[in-house]
Amino acid sequence: MIRLIVGILLGITAVIVGLSIYLQPDDLRGCGSTPGTNAPCAPVDAVVAISGGDTNARTDQAIALYKHGWSSTLIFSGAAEDKSGPSNAEVMKTRAVAAGVPANNIILDEDSNTTQQNAQNAQSIFQSHNIKTVILVTSGYHQRRASLEFKQMSKGIKIYNDPVLTDDEWSFWWWTTPIGWSLALSEVGKIIVFYMSSI
Repeated sequence: MIRLIVGILLGITAVIVGLSIYLQPDDLRGCGSTPGTNAPCAPVDAVVAISGGDTNARTDQAIALYKHGWSSTLIFSGAAEDKSGPSNAEVMKTRAVAAGVPANNIILDEDSNTTQQNAQNAQSIFQSHNIKTVILVTSGYHQRRASLEFKQMSKGIKIYNDPVLTDDEWSFWWWTTPIGWSLALSEVGKIIVFYMSSI
């Protein structure tokens, strides 16, 4: 009986650790707060932040990257959640400008309602602005799927992941809350759908 309980606990622990590592690829983990000279720790052409979940946390992480010299260009992507108001991208821009980012350094995609659309519309921006290297910012649970979508759409563009590891919906302790499990398992399902649709 004890062996069974220990086995179950070890299995659950393996699932939690596995999901935590898989869902949150972090290419900048070994870098400092400021960029160096060699990839993936070198400056990039643009930082892309996707709205959704805790949009403010995603925006703030992009702003921090800008202020620490990772890029002189921010791209905010997201349509309006409330169609009667401004787009999510515009709200993100307003927050960035209030934090000291010049408006001229911000590019908006105001038409994306899904992660796939974020990636599609970003590709057009990359091409029109000759962007070749990008840091992608989104919530930790969403980072893997966003990265897959962007890498599929953005051929020839180097995408580096920098997930928001702690926000209003997600943290190191995600597995202790129902919403944490809901987000994690939902993302796994959507990733499976992504791979099946790519066959």
